[in-house]
Amino acid sequence: MGLFTRNTETAPCTVEVCHKFEELSAHVRLDNGAVIHPGDSVQVQGPPVMAPWDHHVVERRTAKITRASALERLWTRMTGDLEFMELCEFSFSEEATL
Repeated sequence: MGLFTRNTETAPCTVEVCHKFEELSAHVRLDNGAVIHPGDSVQVQGPPVMAPWDHHVVERRTAKITRASALERLWTRMTGDLEFMELCEFSFSEEATL
């Protein structure tokens, strides 16, 4: 990992998509134990995983991991808290304000 360069690697992964009344979720688990750090990105290869209504689908795929450069990682750590605080400014309530 250089100061300005990005590295890429591939890893086997398991994709789980649940499309039920009780749960609507999608999860990716990297099967080789790779750790994702701030600034890294993961792209699952292949067509989209579609789960029909009331089903839970599990598929094995390959993921492409792009590791952030040292400078990108530092920037993500420094600005990540600020971006999180933007999410905290919103509230969801049943009351209507005029």
